[in-house]
Amino acid sequence: MATRVLQRVGKGLTQTRSGLQKNGQVTVVVRSLSAHREDSWFKSLFVRKVDPRKDAHAHLLAKKEDNNLYKIQFHNVKPECLEAYNELCEDVLPSIHADPEYPCELVGTWNTWYGEQDQAVHLWRYRGGYPALTEVMSKLRQNEVFTRYRNERGKMLLSRRNQLLLEFSFWNEPVPRPGPNIYELRSYQLRPGTMIEWGNYWARAIEFRQQNHEAVGGFFSQIGSLYTVHHLWAYKDLQSREDTRNSAWQHDGWDEVVYYTVPLIQHMESRIMIPLKNSPLK
Repeated sequence: MATRVLQRVGKGLTQTRSGLQKNGQVTVVVRSLSAHREDSWFKSLFVRKVDPRKDAHAHLLAKKEDNNLYKIQFHNVKPECLEAYNELCEDVLPSIHADPEYPCELVGTWNTWYGEQDQAVHLWRYRGGYPALTEVMSKLRQNEVFTRYRNERGKMLLSRRNQLLLEFSFWNEPVPRPGPNIYELRSYQLRPGTMIEWGNYWARAIEFRQQNHEAVGGFFSQIGSLYTVHHLWAYKDLQSREDTRNSAWQHDGWDEVVYYTVPLIQHMESRIMIPLKNSPLK
């Protein structure tokens, strides 16, 4: 079958060359479009298809036993202000984390070491989902300390962005851990429509990445940049990271996971991060 298709595509290209000689540019356009359609149809034979689902991927992939919502913040800081920014965050963010009036927890707060420079990353958890997030935002608007914090912070930033996330059901829930550690945030921009397929493969793959307790949390976006996945890992140092990642290839099945998930990715990025002194993830 593939041979017949190639013969048809070749015949179309021959006719295109003839059209250029006999009928001018208009015929070339028509023949080229015809050949393009045949070529696209031929390529479609080799594209992996995701089975249609009857439910949103958030319902199929997120944890059912709790109702946690996460927010990740990326703050690009003026280089000369990074130290002052860190001190400001260390003064204010832990107090929000510790206040029982706010149904939220500071999961971790870091500076990027390798990746985007002069960047801070904060990860928050809202126990109770969107209502908890709304409650926290409403209370913070009335919090004079937080208002002053935001005003001072604004003078130090070049840009900022955030995302609202859910956690994959098959990943660990992030919990405080002793240090010292370095953390890697691996972010993947997936092709739209492939989140279920990604989840299916990683539900098995995560078993290969637990032996050194490096798996911290896995999340996928709901608001912000969509079809984004974040995997958060902890290592003692860069050499430990290298050794742990290499050891995954000794497990039967890891190569298959990599083979089938790489085509799902449009873009990927890695950040090596150092926790601030008041981060629950040390």
